[in-house]
Amino acid sequence: MTEQAELITKKVMSISLGSSARDAVRILTLGQYKFVLERRGTDGNLDQAAALFHEFDGKVDAFGLGGTDLYLFAGTKRYLLRESAHLISTVRQTPVVDGSGIKNSWEKRVIRELAAAQIVTFKDKRVLLVCAVDRFGMAQALTEQGCRLICGDFLYGLNLNLPLRSLQQVDFWARFLAPVIASLPVRWFYPLGRQQQTRQQRFPEYFTDSDIIAGDFHFIRRFMPDHLPGKIIITNTVTTEDLQFLRSAGIARVITTTPCLDGRSFGTNMLEAVLVALQGARKPLSAGTYAQILSKVPVYYSCIDF
Repeated sequence: MTEQAELITKKVMSISLGSSARDAVRILTLGQYKFVLERRGTDGNLDQAAALFHEFDGKVDAFGLGGTDLYLFAGTKRYLLRESAHLISTVRQTPVVDGSGIKNSWEKRVIRELAAAQIVTFKDKRVLLVCAVDRFGMAQALTEQGCRLICGDFLYGLNLNLPLRSLQQVDFWARFLAPVIASLPVRWFYPLGRQQQTRQQRFPEYFTDSDIIAGDFHFIRRFMPDHLPGKIIITNTVTTEDLQFLRSAGIARVITTTPCLDGRSFGTNMLEAVLVALQGARKPLSAGTYAQILSKVPVYYSCIDF
């Protein structure tokens, strides 16, 4: 009898501007590798986040940047967020990813697979995507499926009652506004730290009028009405407590685009960091490479029915 080969351990750390109350450590085994996944929130403290990136540079196999994006996307263009870039400016050895590679490859594929497997019917359904420049790949896939799409970039990012109803509108406005927004503090347009634990209903009619609500969970949780009976949520980064909250709101089904590990779905930045570490890469991979890797490993979306 041959002895089982010892697993190779890799450490992946997500450093987030989000709430430290959502911190977690999980183990994920992929083939011959055991990944130790650790999420550390800094409650919106940029200096603390920058210090953690500096402290663990070279001590972990890959970093995920959480609670913010490094880039916003629209069409073929991407826009660098200045404040996010500053957080990782001292990192020299460990690769840093923000999840955008997964959002623009895997999440697009998840939408297509949900439709092909008839798990979700998108055609002619009203779909609210709370922020398209954060998930342009998902916006593209939803459009391909023939849904009636509303993008809430102005609604929930800028508190302006201006729903965007096509990718062309998203691209048009992004060309004008994204360079400006990218230079502003992240907290001006995205909930950080303790803001992620508080709620304020904003433009609830777009939630109630939609069949499916998709995108960033912190936008969804912060701005959704108290009751959304029968709705489908497509998101990630949800905890057991988040699922209980959605159940109490009457949500019928929650689909996470990243796998659940012991009741916790990590963000796309963590999954992307795992794939970079798996490849032993020193920089982010291409979106096509992420999709190719994920097609070969047992990492799937999760579907929870209430």
